[in-house]
Amino acid sequence: MVNQESNLKLVITGLLLGIFMSAMDNTIVATAMGTIVADLGGFDKFVWVTSAYMVAVMAGMPIFGKLSDMYGRKRFFIFGLSVFLIGSALCGVAQSIEQLSIYRAIQGIGGGALMPIAFTIVFDLFPPEKRGKMTGLLGAVFGLSSVMGPLLGAYITDLFSWHWVFYINVPIGIVSLFLIIKYYHESPEHSKQKIDWGGAITLVVAVVSLMFALELGGKEFNWNSIPIISLLMIFGLFFIVFLFVETKAKDPIISFWMFKNRLFATSQILAILYGGTFVILAVFIPIFVQAVYGGSAKSAGFVLTPMMLGSVAGSAVGGIFQTKTTYRNLMTISVIAYFLGMFLLSGIGPETSRALLTVYLIIVGFGMGFSFSLLPTATIHKLDPRYRGSANSTNSFLRSFGMTLGITIFGTIQNKVFTSDLKESFKGMNNGGGMLNFNDPQQIFKSGQREQIPELVLDKIIGAMSHSITYTFLLALIPIALAAVTVFFMGNARVEMKKNIEQKTN
Repeated sequence: MVNQESNLKLVITGLLLGIFMSAMDNTIVATAMGTIVADLGGFDKFVWVTSAYMVAVMAGMPIFGKLSDMYGRKRFFIFGLSVFLIGSALCGVAQSIEQLSIYRAIQGIGGGALMPIAFTIVFDLFPPEKRGKMTGLLGAVFGLSSVMGPLLGAYITDLFSWHWVFYINVPIGIVSLFLIIKYYHESPEHSKQKIDWGGAITLVVAVVSLMFALELGGKEFNWNSIPIISLLMIFGLFFIVFLFVETKAKDPIISFWMFKNRLFATSQILAILYGGTFVILAVFIPIFVQAVYGGSAKSAGFVLTPMMLGSVAGSAVGGIFQTKTTYRNLMTISVIAYFLGMFLLSGIGPETSRALLTVYLIIVGFGMGFSFSLLPTATIHKLDPRYRGSANSTNSFLRSFGMTLGITIFGTIQNKVFTSDLKESFKGMNNGGGMLNFNDPQQIFKSGQREQIPELVLDKIIGAMSHSITYTFLLALIPIALAAVTVFFMGNARVEMKKNIEQKTN
């Protein structure tokens, strides 16, 4: 019994390491990108480094989830981890920005298998009454690593080189691979199903087209340009075909009958809404600190620590209390804290103290953290084991989709408000003395440049940056309010502890 428990802990350690790497690689490249571009060149193509990874992850999630239901979790987790490590090693030796983008796509293919399958393995290993604590732990690691990415990327790049942003995955991944191969033993019985090739192909084409349109629109190309419109049309066409194919497939990639379950459907909507608002905090809070307070990139990354701690606490509380009350009650606490925290952040400004900002970030992190543990559990509530992989990958996919949608929409809004405020502020002032480049407005916050700006000009720029970010946070209250409405419809489902009596008897 002791040996079995020890093995279980080692398996969980292996899963946590896998989640840590895949979630962190969504954001770790952000702070290293300047150094990478300086070394490899290709400034006009750097957006592909991030896009290639995110697109590959999202395209792979539903497919790997379904395959794990059909042929087993272990083999596809190992496959995903191996591909991720190969991609990481290749990224470290890339000689051009084009090579790096291709290798990031390889890395992303592997990453698409890690997150959903890791959560599903936990549901397979533990009875309902123990899943809460474990999903709380996995959710906390997911939130922690997502927010830690930029800070860790900055430190690794400064201390070593940008190559180690990718190389660091190799030793961590090898440990994870060893633990899963040696200690994870799953049942050899799996449901024999026919692979839905039509659904897989049409889904990948639709997702890849949409993700590239969202990633490149407003950056590489204008939103009304032929490439973006073409990508959106391809997405629309193949998504319609995908829906048609799935209604005819015997064993579809995404089982739409799951959405008839109220708890499942509401959990997926919440995944999109929470994902879309969570990502703007991770992106804009460090920018606010660096631009408004005048901190360094590293100190800006550190300011997210309170939010990380809050999300870890929220994830843990959500996991622990799953067995004591309904999902709806817990998500009600979550959405109230989340709304309150975002509302408080929408009122910050240059005069807001760092201490007060810390309190606000703890509140918003606490509210957000519940979703990391509760939504995956609610997604597979009372589902047969043969559908868990597909269900969990759908939840992970939609959260990632929400993050991509959120940073695209809110990023565009913030940029437009900032630029508009600047132009209004400097109207009749000869563009701030000719010092401000509106095509790269954040250049003024680079090292050594802030001190050279006249105080009057600097105050106007700080005011514009502060207003654009807080206005974005204010608009983020809309999807959070929609989340509150969605929570109301979750019903009274809760984790059922059928094995308590057996455990007490034994």
